[in-house]
Amino acid sequence: MPISARRAPHSTWRSLATVATSAALMATFVTPAVADSATPRKSRPVYAYDKAIREAVWVDTGLDGDRDGNNDRVAVDIVRPSEPAQQGRKIPVIMDASPYYSCCGRGNESQRKTYDANGNVVQMPLFYDNYFVPRGYAFVAVDLAGTNRSDGCVDVGGRSDIQSAKAVVDWLNGRGRAYTTRTGSTKAKAGWTNGRTGMIGKSYDGTIANGVAATGVEGLETIVPIGAISSWYDYYFAKGAPLYSSGPDWLSDAIESPEARAKCAHVQQALVDGAPRTGDWTRLWTERDYVKDVRKIDASVFVIHGRQDLNVRPKHFGQWWDALAKHGVERKIWLSQTGHVDPFDFRRAAWVDTLHRWFDHELLGYDNGIDDEPMADIERHPDQWVTTKTWPPRATKTTTLRPGKGAHAGVGTLGLRKRSGTETFTDNPSLNETDWAAHIGRSTPEKAGFVTAPLAKDLRLSGSAKVTVTATPTTSTAHLSAILVDLGPDTIRDYSSDGEGITTLTDRTCWGPSTSGDSSCYLKTRAKNAAVDYTIFSRGWADLGNHSSGTGSPLTPGTPYTLTLDLHASDHVVPAGHRLALIVAGTDEGLIDPPSTTPTLTLDLKRTYAKVPLVGGPTAFKKATSGVAPAPKGSTTAPKGSWPAPEGSVLDGVGDPSGPARLPGDGA
Repeated sequence: MPISARRAPHSTWRSLATVATSAALMATFVTPAVADSATPRKSRPVYAYDKAIREAVWVDTGLDGDRDGNNDRVAVDIVRPSEPAQQGRKIPVIMDASPYYSCCGRGNESQRKTYDANGNVVQMPLFYDNYFVPRGYAFVAVDLAGTNRSDGCVDVGGRSDIQSAKAVVDWLNGRGRAYTTRTGSTKAKAGWTNGRTGMIGKSYDGTIANGVAATGVEGLETIVPIGAISSWYDYYFAKGAPLYSSGPDWLSDAIESPEARAKCAHVQQALVDGAPRTGDWTRLWTERDYVKDVRKIDASVFVIHGRQDLNVRPKHFGQWWDALAKHGVERKIWLSQTGHVDPFDFRRAAWVDTLHRWFDHELLGYDNGIDDEPMADIERHPDQWVTTKTWPPRATKTTTLRPGKGAHAGVGTLGLRKRSGTETFTDNPSLNETDWAAHIGRSTPEKAGFVTAPLAKDLRLSGSAKVTVTATPTTSTAHLSAILVDLGPDTIRDYSSDGEGITTLTDRTCWGPSTSGDSSCYLKTRAKNAAVDYTIFSRGWADLGNHSSGTGSPLTPGTPYTLTLDLHASDHVVPAGHRLALIVAGTDEGLIDPPSTTPTLTLDLKRTYAKVPLVGGPTAFKKATSGVAPAPKGSTTAPKGSWPAPEGSVLDGVGDPSGPARLPGDGA
């Protein structure tokens, strides 16, 4: 991902090693130069954090969301080194725009902003100011409209939210207006910055970074979205199936300031009206779909996401990443085994170092080599990371896997050749994916499972899969779930625990200088692991009533419908000795809401299939499912709950483990 492929940096600065005098310091910073590519550069902590300038401004968003007759102003808290301003040097900005600075807090310790008697920020949540301000960056924390000290209303990812942050980027680049107080007329200028801005944030904050980047605003050089939403519809629904029992109006009400809540009933009602619980696609969702505007992005994007994030599900990074790739956006990605967890809490030292070099490259223009490093870091086992030059790997090919009937109802095979027949299951809203996977080898009424033979070779799936089903319901409503499962023993991060894969300890590590009101020291964490017999690594859901469009409709009992479920992006290796399984079922309890009826569904196997991104494509699948499989690592017998050996027939590379299968076109 060479930087020249996206854009040339506006300027490149020398880094500092040591500074003897203020004159030498100034000369070093104001002399643009191309860094020696043979010697990676790194900004140094040469500025006094305890002398940093702390100030607040209120930026005019140009909107009047609360309808009080005045343009909304959003509060912008700033921490920046004092020395560059004295030297006449302009500095770049790291920005986190959030609705959570007063209501809920940020980070693993739920830190909130605190202020002195003059209204200037004392504690800035997270380590960004402590670490980066001494290195020549300003840190800017924006209260989104309707939150903390800002005017306006929260509209959950809509125009008000995005404009809250975009207006600040405009102001930093000399295109907007700001004031020294919330209601006064004294203007504030951003003459201390060169306008080069990088946005960062987890969850809602990272979502705002995605949305602002999708406006194409000039001056936004990079974004670092962590566990971020790319389309708000996909946060609340999966093709009509509700992922939460409440809509965006609940979230808005939970995070708005009391002042905003008193003024913003009209916005709350618009959220209710525009997001019906039917799961229909509306104009509200179009406004909050950032994927459609990826072509406008001029910033680089460093994505971080947990592959087991069941809050902001991995579909969000998958569709975002695919769109970024399509439009040639410079990009980098980290994929962990955690749930909704910040990399500061699952890979701290490596994260701080990588983020430091990323911002140095993107905002200071340092030629430090990070753009030549592997595109992806993937946590394969707890605290064990691998890299890949591109992601997904170039050898990845979409491969169609097809289910086949087995010797027992609901216990079938999975291979390359099209099969015929049917499988039937009845929705049981009290059961979920773990119940299905635990009983994959048994005929149970609530699911249909399809499994390969034990693998002779590792099989890697990298990217986003889709499952197309043709199902005939017995009732007028039906929800569907599809999951991909690695059947075999392993040790993984316990993403279903309270910490979603981490345990918080009692001692701390420090990342930069502190003040009496703002500590740079944070509680350590370690991986919280679980020994498992199977790993569910990709999942997707849908309302069968959405089979033809973005609008649901009642089903006609006895009529077959075809629907494609979008499974979450992942990168997972099914090891030799394990089996790959596809399970199709109804309500995934705890992850989607049930339909209004309890349907029985009959799958037409001839018209049901999975398109999965396999590294090596169909050839890799044939090789992995042919030959003698080793015993699963950590076990000398088949794992508990695993699929029994298929009886009799050999199906296109899915046969019993006693001997190799010959495949058409495979040298037979």
